[in-house]
Amino acid sequence: MALRKNLKSNASSKLVITSAAFQDHIMRSLLHPDFSLSDPLRRRSRGKHPQVREGVEERDLQRRHEQEEREYVLGPAPPPLTLAQKLGLVASPRERLTEDEWTRVKGRSIQQEESAQPCAICREEFRLQPQVLLSCSHVFHRACLQAFERFSGRKRCPLCRREPYETRVINDAARLFRHRCATRIQAYWRGYKARKWYRTIKKSICPKDKRLRRQFFESRLQELNDSFVRYCHTDTEAFLSDIDRSLSSSRRVFQQLERKSVSEPQENDWDRIKSQVIQRGVWDCPICLTALSNLSLPTVSERSNHQQRRPTVLLSCSHLFHQLCLEAFEAFSADSRPLCPLCRSAYHKKLI
Repeated sequence: MALRKNLKSNASSKLVITSAAFQDHIMRSLLHPDFSLSDPLRRRSRGKHPQVREGVEERDLQRRHEQEEREYVLGPAPPPLTLAQKLGLVASPRERLTEDEWTRVKGRSIQQEESAQPCAICREEFRLQPQVLLSCSHVFHRACLQAFERFSGRKRCPLCRREPYETRVINDAARLFRHRCATRIQAYWRGYKARKWYRTIKKSICPKDKRLRRQFFESRLQELNDSFVRYCHTDTEAFLSDIDRSLSSSRRVFQQLERKSVSEPQENDWDRIKSQVIQRGVWDCPICLTALSNLSLPTVSERSNHQQRRPTVLLSCSHLFHQLCLEAFEAFSADSRPLCPLCRSAYHKKLI
């Protein structure tokens, strides 16, 4: 009988302890809900405005920057174990990840380039918006994850469906965005400096191409003429006409200098030129279209009519003309040194 009473008392006491343990566990669960995304570093009291203190603004900005760059785990520290958890009646919560484990999780996230990709919930880039890293190595906007938890009513990863998870504030996406912005600003600035430098060089250095060189000198000369017109108190029309005449004369001088100078042929060269004329076999003057004398040895009849033949001139370009025709052409030409009527090249002539 005494043994039965002891067993009944032990069972009743055990039942009382179990019920008390469950009651304590339920009460603590209701009093300490899980605020997974609450930020202890960003709690602000309502109705209080920050006071501006002189001399400490820089330190406040530096402290704020350090807080923005700091990485920390969201959510308060886990509450102590309840009696039911200690007795094994309720499963104990999982231990929080250590710094080494968070380092490995972040390494997997960097390897998968989670911060470089848009948020999987809103499909927008992170930029400077707060982002959180889950213990499953996935990254989301903090506001997007809060809305997802509020909508689903449970802590489950939107991608891998892992439940539950821990969250940690990181700044990898903001750092990448600042780097991209700095790179773009530097590229624009360097492009502006390069274009400005090129415009300066283009105005001061003469190009190597002939056409561009002529345009360069013409533009410089035009600038000088414009400056003369602005600062000289004289008749504008007469001044411009003088400039036009000087330009035309300068252009003629430049054209003469650009022409290739032709050296006077020697006797061997004249023999070679004669052979070219004989090989060509054209014995008409290109100017008057009448017959020329043959360069071969003259016959008896040709010797008798030598006085009646018109003198023929051989040019260094291997063309034949009547002497009178060529002299008339040279007198008609406006150039200081006339060119060949056929090939338009400078020449030396020889009477044959």
